[in-house]
Amino acid sequence: MTDELRLYLREDGADTEYLNSLAGYLRQELLQLDVADVTPLSTGAAPQGARAFDAAAAGGLLVSLGQSAVMLQSVVSAVSQWLSRSRGVSRTVRVELGDDVLELSDVSAADRERLVELFVSRNVSTGG
Repeated sequence: MTDELRLYLREDGADTEYLNSLAGYLRQELLQLDVADVTPLSTGAAPQGARAFDAAAAGGLLVSLGQSAVMLQSVVSAVSQWLSRSRGVSRTVRVELGDDVLELSDVSAADRERLVELFVSRNVSTGG
């Protein structure tokens, strides 16, 4: 399993400053977990295969996990919970771990939980 998780936030109608502000709030929550670090992504090339996220790294975070499968589960679950608190706002968080991508958006809590479990199990069993 790779030890770097990339997060890209998007909200309908949000500008770069607002996305960076949202990323700051999420960053503070993630730093409360036992992750090695959470840093804003620097602007540069868009992630490979990205479509709606091509603009830049606005709202992007790099999470250094370490080699713990438990930490991957904790971080992705925290992102899902953070996203669930955005009631009435159309937000998406794109989660990238190596070549694997998970996009979390306005789906039910049960569906989001299943997606998170599938993403984590896929990366723990395949070694990332």
